[in-house]
Amino acid sequence: MAGLGGSARAADSAKIKAGDIPKRIFGKTGEKLTIIGQAGGRFPMISFEEAKVVTLRAYDLGITYFDTARIYWDGRSEEVYGAVLPPFRKNIFLTSKSPVRDRKGAEADLEKSLRALQTDHLDLWQIHQVSTMDEVEQIFAPGGAIEAFEAAKKTGKCRFIGFTGHHDPEVHLAMLKHYDKYDTILMPLHPADPSYLSFEKNVLPVAVERGMGIQGMKSTANSKLLHSITVRDCISYVLSLPVHCVALGCTTVGQIEDDVRVAQQFKPLDVEKMTALRQQASRFKGPQLEDWKRNTERGSIEPIYRDGAMS
Repeated sequence: MAGLGGSARAADSAKIKAGDIPKRIFGKTGEKLTIIGQAGGRFPMISFEEAKVVTLRAYDLGITYFDTARIYWDGRSEEVYGAVLPPFRKNIFLTSKSPVRDRKGAEADLEKSLRALQTDHLDLWQIHQVSTMDEVEQIFAPGGAIEAFEAAKKTGKCRFIGFTGHHDPEVHLAMLKHYDKYDTILMPLHPADPSYLSFEKNVLPVAVERGMGIQGMKSTANSKLLHSITVRDCISYVLSLPVHCVALGCTTVGQIEDDVRVAQQFKPLDVEKMTALRQQASRFKGPQLEDWKRNTERGSIEPIYRDGAMS
């Protein structure tokens, strides 16, 4: 990310200082989180030791929100956090996710996550990457995954529950229609999103109305917008929406330092700037840019993007 479309460091060469990252109340959870967080989804791009260095640097710079998932790097992403974060466990907000749709499988995922992360509980456990209406039905069927999530919250293995996805805003809305006890939600948000199957237009207002903790992801459209829009503008765009934090998949110390600098200097964008960014990004709208979304431009059933892979 650093160096593409105008690095934040190029705009401000001052040495990065720890702390001073703004925080927001994470919706109905009442937790106060830094407005950016470190996400472990891209750790497969670097070595285990490099991922540990990035994670520790994120913590040292004052980030409190750490996102991962059971399927990231076949569990090794969680192991990175488990190797670095336990000494600071009381100071951070730790999240993970399970893509398994039945109760038994989801509960098995949770136990694996807790072992890998070396903790006795998650702050937030999320139903991961819900992509189709069939999956929604599986989650809420008898013996479905929602039972595992409710039980985990009741027994203290997680403090809060939520769900994530990036394939279809209609599926997000179906998840919200089925259940009103989620604490949080995670969705893709960036300047091009309003132009194609928009989560910002269709899902975000519902989440705001419900007082949910709202997390954004894919703020640069997996770096695809950086040929035209800077990292600073991409992150600032999302943070100017009614969200509480943005998950950023940093893979170098330089990237995490750039992103912390952007967060430290963040000022909400005005209406004119937000509109201009949407218009600029709309030139690239559609499934070629957002290949994780449902493709409305072809009639055949398309493969579903699963955290960096097609399946």
